[in-house]
Amino acid sequence: MVLGFPGGGWGFPRVRPRRLRFSGAIRDLVAETSVEPSHLMLPFFVDERLARPVPSNALPGVIVYPPEHEGLVQLVNRALDNKVKSFLVFGIPNRKDSEASRAWSKDGPVQRALRYLRREIGWEPLIATDLCICGYTDHGHCGVPRDTRRGKAIDNDSTLGIYRKIAVSQAEAGSDLIAPSGMMDGQVAAIREALDSEGYSDVGILAYTAKYASSFYGPFRGVMDSAPRFGDRRSYQMDPRNKYEALKEAMLDVQEGADIIMVKPALAYLDVISILKQHIPWVPLAAYSVSGEYLMIEAAAEKGYIDRDSILLEILGSIRRAGADIIITYHALTAAEILNG
Repeated sequence: MVLGFPGGGWGFPRVRPRRLRFSGAIRDLVAETSVEPSHLMLPFFVDERLARPVPSNALPGVIVYPPEHEGLVQLVNRALDNKVKSFLVFGIPNRKDSEASRAWSKDGPVQRALRYLRREIGWEPLIATDLCICGYTDHGHCGVPRDTRRGKAIDNDSTLGIYRKIAVSQAEAGSDLIAPSGMMDGQVAAIREALDSEGYSDVGILAYTAKYASSFYGPFRGVMDSAPRFGDRRSYQMDPRNKYEALKEAMLDVQEGADIIMVKPALAYLDVISILKQHIPWVPLAAYSVSGEYLMIEAAAEKGYIDRDSILLEILGSIRRAGADIIITYHALTAAEILNG
């Protein structure tokens, strides 16, 4: 098929694309992609060791909160005022053990934060809760390690039993979406079964579907103190060299009951976002712009090398243009305030 214009072909003088670029109003009118505050999800951290909010050393510009502090209410309300309605909670425990017992405790950091926010604000914000155990374990892995003939390995199926307990505990505390990030096979099915059996069929699953073994996670691991104490996570997180494997992971997650699927990180994996949206367009797709992406923008802006606001909106636009319906970003509130003028 040869592309051309009716009655003219390429280069016909009546066709002048710049006519649709001459003003901001017409550019907005014909824009193919938009970024709105409602597309953004704001992650935040709660640390049960804290008595007051503290700036994160590992992630400059990000505040870490006690689970029950008015500063957390102020953050969520400020975001709501700027039309950011969705949040993702990460918890930091006061003690770690081999099986992440603080992750499913009724008085764990995430559970306390959820109950506090529901009591103070209600159900207006959509609150998703990260479900993983790396930040809660003394070994720093997303699953339970076992000794095998090949040395230490992560035991997939025993880990699923822990995930079930965490999911139910988070749902009971007030989570709207459980977000399993451990990349264990069958994690979505196990969580869906656990939620349904305990009467939480209204709680959705935001699956970390294509989570790559990426170098962009370093600052996040500094905040959470969640780096592996031995080995690495390449035996369960995806190989960055693979694109089509993401389709397999996505089809499995959807079949197992995922309500939303996710690609993580975002900027270096726009091709993966695009291929998932092309092949599974009916499933909402999230992209997580991770800590390393956040810091690259902040560090370059601090040096005066870039204009942070314009670069930020351009990057978020590229993630949306690739096919993401939802963008999880530490810049969510900043971007919303820019967009709201």
